[in-house]
Amino acid sequence: MITRIKGTQDISFDSIDYWQYIEEAIRKITRQYSYTEIRTPVFEATELFKRSVGESTDVVQKEMYTFDDKGGRSITLRPEGTASVARAFVENSFINLGSPTKLYYVGPMFRYEKPQAGRLRQFHQFGAEILGSESALADFEIIEMAYSFLKELRIGNTRLFINSIGCPTCREKYKEALRAYYSEKVTTLCEDCRRRYDTNVMRLLDCKIDKEIAGNAPMTLDFLDDDCKEHFEELKMYLERANIDYDIDGHMVRGLDYYSRTAFEIKSSSLGSQDQIVGGGRYDGLVEIVGGKHCPAVGFATGIERIVMLLKSEEISISSSKPDVAILATGKNEAIVGFEYARRLRKAGISTYVDVMERNIRNKMKHASRTGARISLIIGGEEIEKGIVTVRIMRDGSQYRVNGDYMTNYIVDKLRNA
Repeated sequence: MITRIKGTQDISFDSIDYWQYIEEAIRKITRQYSYTEIRTPVFEATELFKRSVGESTDVVQKEMYTFDDKGGRSITLRPEGTASVARAFVENSFINLGSPTKLYYVGPMFRYEKPQAGRLRQFHQFGAEILGSESALADFEIIEMAYSFLKELRIGNTRLFINSIGCPTCREKYKEALRAYYSEKVTTLCEDCRRRYDTNVMRLLDCKIDKEIAGNAPMTLDFLDDDCKEHFEELKMYLERANIDYDIDGHMVRGLDYYSRTAFEIKSSSLGSQDQIVGGGRYDGLVEIVGGKHCPAVGFATGIERIVMLLKSEEISISSSKPDVAILATGKNEAIVGFEYARRLRKAGISTYVDVMERNIRNKMKHASRTGARISLIIGGEEIEKGIVTVRIMRDGSQYRVNGDYMTNYIVDKLRNA
């Protein structure tokens, strides 16, 4: 038997209901905020991610699926969505459409890492980006939109954490302070952090092993210049005016090199140690990195697998994709009538399942029960002869005989109470 690749999953039946529920919320929120969908390729030139995400990040060093294609070009399955959006923004000259450009995406991403709850090698993200605005208003809208999405899903127990990592000038001073702080601790760090000390010192704050050392490190907020301070203060003011509570985490730098100024995460107390459900921030230099002109930008992304976990852990009820009605016909002539009934029901907006197996009515009833149908329509020889249909309410087993001409209206009324 051929099995699925480790770190992937098949999504179907009861699980797919959660995905469709989330996708419907995405469509609703993005319409409300007037964002345009963008669909980028699932693979890109490897150089895109090396230049944007950062050569010294764990994503590039350890987690990317990279290979040479038949033309000898280095190709990488996208590990995140923002770099691809920035590349598309430049390549398709979206800047000519006027600023800002507001885009969103939904799709699979790929990272080679140890599979665990809510973290797979093929995972899916919903993300939104505003390109063209340097105002803190754009940062605020992105955060508010993320919160509106979670509210639409009825997810609770969340908390927003914000920080500013400043502009490149601020960060050089901060990096000097970090190097000074870690200089006498380098030998006690894990192997990865000893490498990061020389290649990208800010990544030391991401370490899951040396958390205690990182927790006592200097904070980015102490090294901001006046413009970055003002931008951060404006963001806080907008959040407070909107009654969005937040905590400040002066050590949050996010895991990708393209971030600047605002960084934020939304966490849930319902998920234990894997508590981050939304992450994002400002990336004012990314468009230039991928070959465009200077264009400030800000965005967020959330993992759909983790949202599914959260919905289940909080026991949030969702709509089911199970059929309203199952049609059970005992023979070929009866099946022809059954399909006519099905067409009428579907035209009325009723989800209708037709049993296309040639088996006895007892087994058809068992299968109808497995599908989760609320009502079954039984069509046998007697029903054909008399122009009626037998309606069975699956919840209590009660049955009614109904004239076929009035069947649709009868079913609509019964579904309200079934």
